[in-house]
Amino acid sequence: MILNTGSRTDIPAFYSQWFMNRIRAGFVMARNPYYPKQVYRFSLDPKTIDILAFCTKNPQPMLEYMSELKDFRQLWYVTLTPYGKDIEPNVPDKHEVIRSIQKLSEAVGSDNVIWRYDPVFLSAKYSKEYHKRAFESIASALKGYVKRTVVSYIDLYEKTKKNFPKVSEVSWSDQKELTQYFQKTAEANSMQVYMCLEDKRLGVYGVNTGGCMSKEMLEKALHISLAVPKLTNAREGCSCLLGNDIGAYNTCMHFCRYCYANYDRGTVLKNMQDHDPDSPLLIGHLQEGDVIREVRQVSWIDPQLKLEL
Repeated sequence: MILNTGSRTDIPAFYSQWFMNRIRAGFVMARNPYYPKQVYRFSLDPKTIDILAFCTKNPQPMLEYMSELKDFRQLWYVTLTPYGKDIEPNVPDKHEVIRSIQKLSEAVGSDNVIWRYDPVFLSAKYSKEYHKRAFESIASALKGYVKRTVVSYIDLYEKTKKNFPKVSEVSWSDQKELTQYFQKTAEANSMQVYMCLEDKRLGVYGVNTGGCMSKEMLEKALHISLAVPKLTNAREGCSCLLGNDIGAYNTCMHFCRYCYANYDRGTVLKNMQDHDPDSPLLIGHLQEGDVIREVRQVSWIDPQLKLEL
């Protein structure tokens, strides 16, 4: 199975101590965000966790723990965009993030680190030319440290529209122009562009439109073959394996304007008061009436490795 840590919050950036406490304890719990009294319990056993997947804007706090995670097969998605504090107020300086990505790659390998350049939106300040210059600059700095980059254009989720009311979708003509440029630049820096739930017609420019965390992408990145059971898609048309997430919504303190996982700042700050690094849950503790469900964990690795991997 795949254990995800980053669809709901940024655990490496803000909760690394809690996460490592769970690794040492050998288990972790997560509330069902839609049925809060239902609690899932996961064993943190590298024999049944085929991939430990992280998604973060700041991997630096986790770098000191790499030796403790060496028994896990890791896949890191690190988001690095060109926006300033007006859009990403609590994301570290971009040069610091680049250095952290480089160190992370040296620790786990360039196949295991994926650079996310998303979401892409356009404004008077963040124009197409701005994005082109920024993408080229970051790609050049990460050459040799990552082999894959994920690009997506902004989706207007309800929380995004609430927190970022002036943003609009990127037009089809602008998507085509930028995608072509991103792929050309990525190739020049020994990278492949993957699109995250975007129009498959963009594939004519050489990008991979199969998804950012699809079975095929995971197999190529980690050089394994997976026998994945039939699963419910996270979103219509999405082939990514995003289940088994141990995070919680409304807990990320980056406070990015485009965020889909936070309702508002006040809710996040309130939840932070209930965070206990020693709790099996990211936020709060077990309560009377909670129903704990032991998650059935089975390895998906197919020992019959495919030759093309």
